[in-house]
Amino acid sequence: MTTDRQFTGLLAATAMGVYLLVAVGATTAITDAAAACQAWPACGNGFELPTSADGWFALGHRLAAAVVGLLLVAATVEAFRRDESTRVKGSLAAALVLYPLQVAVGAVVATTAATTSVSGLHLGVGVAIFSGVLAALAWTLEAATGEDDEPTDPLTDELPPLEDAPTSKLPEPGWPRAKAKLAAYARLTKPRLMWLLCLVASAAMALAGGSGLTVSVLARTLAGGALAIGASGTFNHVLERDVDRRMQRTSDRPLAVDLVPVRNAIAFGLTLAAISIALFASINLLVAVLGLVAILFYSVVYTLLLKPNTVQNTVIGGAAGALPALIGWAAVTGEVGWGGLGLATVVFLWTPAHFYNLALAYKDDYEAGGFPMMPVVRGETTTRRHIIWYLGATLAAAAALATAARLDWLFVLTGVLLGGVFLWAVVRLHYERTESAAFRAFHASNAYLGGILLAIVVDALAI
Repeated sequence: MTTDRQFTGLLAATAMGVYLLVAVGATTAITDAAAACQAWPACGNGFELPTSADGWFALGHRLAAAVVGLLLVAATVEAFRRDESTRVKGSLAAALVLYPLQVAVGAVVATTAATTSVSGLHLGVGVAIFSGVLAALAWTLEAATGEDDEPTDPLTDELPPLEDAPTSKLPEPGWPRAKAKLAAYARLTKPRLMWLLCLVASAAMALAGGSGLTVSVLARTLAGGALAIGASGTFNHVLERDVDRRMQRTSDRPLAVDLVPVRNAIAFGLTLAAISIALFASINLLVAVLGLVAILFYSVVYTLLLKPNTVQNTVIGGAAGALPALIGWAAVTGEVGWGGLGLATVVFLWTPAHFYNLALAYKDDYEAGGFPMMPVVRGETTTRRHIIWYLGATLAAAAALATAARLDWLFVLTGVLLGGVFLWAVVRLHYERTESAAFRAFHASNAYLGGILLAIVVDALAI
């Protein structure tokens, strides 16, 4: 008999196997591999070996499909043998029923000049199968590792008084304090966010390509983006300074310990914002408007309206991280195009799968601060399940982007490998349910997005 961990391992392997087929299938369809083996099930007359590397690539995809099909059969049989819940058995059975249809559509794509609609059907059915297996994994993990935790509502609970909050001592006067102030202003800009969001903009610019992508445009976009992030972070520090004093991880922030006066921080943020918008405006008006929207959305909509008032703050707030994709695309093309929207969708869906891990690690802190984060309001079990849902949605969106943007093997390989690491970390999180496990999944999510963004830049520019 299989243990719970062995069964979830089988489900995870099957899910990533299906995703591998979906992602590689997209690459096969947009490269010469699709035309190098226009027969079924093998090449030539249907039973011959390929004569080119592209042909072997296409044949390898079909052999992998056979192996993954066997994994799906094994997972479905095991689910019924173990008498898993109805929804687990149902989702696996539905995926198994769809699998022969996927194979048949794949044969049509391989042997004919398939239309866009047929190729789209092939991708859609593949995503449906992947979703079914991933759903079975999420529900199995919930049943095996779920706890009867008692979520609370931080909006109604009494918050700790400010005078009881942890505090940090100011440095000694003179050079130590001056040095600390310089470091404080740098910290206000949230530099850890800069590299990733600037990489999002860079990937969008690489996708857009064309004559609009120049060194000058690239430099002004990234400089303006970094300053916009700095302004947004500064305003966030200003608006949350009182709450920061209640939370252990933020109690030493510059405004929480009065290291930087509020008026100075506001002036600093406005200066950064003004320079940022000026740089964006030097590119085109649309970029300037999108930059201003990004600053206002994070500073006002997310910080003041969403974060303290709704459990969906992380989901809706993902738009702040997605906007750099639109800014990067608009900087090169002068418009909001499908490529920028596609990349923005990937980042938007990735955000909850990424940030919910941090929310789990700092659950007590967020509760003390009065923030209705998912683990606080809905509980840790529900939060872990949502991480898997959003991870699956992110992977599906990335596969669709690979097809639409005609990205090559590097993007696909990077996405599959780092996506598998991300899923492994999330499965470990379900079983370990510790702060270190949450941080492991958090860092895996960073590695995934950073990796695929770098792959987009390399693929799109063919460096």
